[in-house]
Amino acid sequence: MAEDSPATKPHMVDPQIADSRGQGAATGGVLLHGGDLDGARAAFPGAPLPWVDLSTGINPWPYPLPPVPQDAWTRLPGRGEEAALRAAAADCYGVPSAELVAAASGSQALIQLLPRLRAPGSVAVLGPTYAEHARCWALAGHDVRMAADVAEADVLVVVNPNNPDGRRWPVARLLELAAAQAARGGWLVVDEAFADMRPDDSAAAQAGRPGLVILRSFGKFFGLAGLRLGIALAPADLAAALREAIGPWAVSGPGLSIATAALGDRGWIAATRNRLADAAAELDRLLAGAGLRVVGGTDLFRLVEDDRAPALYRALGESGILARRFEHRPDWLRFGLPGDDAAWRRLDDALVRRQVWAMQPCKMSAS
Repeated sequence: MAEDSPATKPHMVDPQIADSRGQGAATGGVLLHGGDLDGARAAFPGAPLPWVDLSTGINPWPYPLPPVPQDAWTRLPGRGEEAALRAAAADCYGVPSAELVAAASGSQALIQLLPRLRAPGSVAVLGPTYAEHARCWALAGHDVRMAADVAEADVLVVVNPNNPDGRRWPVARLLELAAAQAARGGWLVVDEAFADMRPDDSAAAQAGRPGLVILRSFGKFFGLAGLRLGIALAPADLAAALREAIGPWAVSGPGLSIATAALGDRGWIAATRNRLADAAAELDRLLAGAGLRVVGGTDLFRLVEDDRAPALYRALGESGILARRFEHRPDWLRFGLPGDDAAWRRLDDALVRRQVWAMQPCKMSAS
């Protein structure tokens, strides 16, 4: 779903809805977000530079930018270019038709828009997961609750694979839930922000079924979060309603050009899946070598559970390495993939060789 951005919160969140985005900052209980290096610098002013940012689940080896036509910068995007993007997305994700696709300037925009396309009702968000789902449905007047498992509601929101623990739902089970939701006039919203690494986990090939709404995030797997592109896959009437609600020129001309090329680059996609899997396995080895237990994740991040996590977070911050903390689970830390040899060495040094954190008492807030 939407990748973490300072714009999505400075809100404090109920601990039961606190998610994989919120992490306690080093000062005053303010939340640091994924990629919030300004906040990290303020929290750890003596940290060595440059910062190694492991706090986001974004591919550190982005898609190589193709040439962008000069006029993509100087004119409004045409309908044909948006249609080409939707066709590329449908082909990449295995969607039966481009008519089932809607594009927006980031999946966060879709998370905020979907609740406004239904009359207020009941919403169950299976968590813990992204807080923005619960927050945006609540802001639109819906009665929202977090649920540890499937609950009866007009709208059921599932993140698959889940962030931060990587929990996966079988596609067959998701289709059963979508059918049950459709029978009551409801929706099953499946956030597939991290589904690109394992396409067999995705329900995208079933897009168009009544009651099933799928959200995809372009920026994470392709490593181009700044491009701001989110994709919704839905029954044709709902996809059309989304496109109408989003309005014209939802994605920039350069964004359309780059994303259309990337979504169609099957060779790069296959090679990147292998590269990420190898890097995730290497991260597992490094974390295990530091005596840490990996309890979940995807090939873009790993989740560690350890009572010493607050001390480790502090030690990493003082070493110029930003990991992800969780307000509702202070014993959790999430690690993204280091992007180059220097980042791997610094993480290895902070985790394995220095290990000052391992001797520190457990503290529930970093400073």
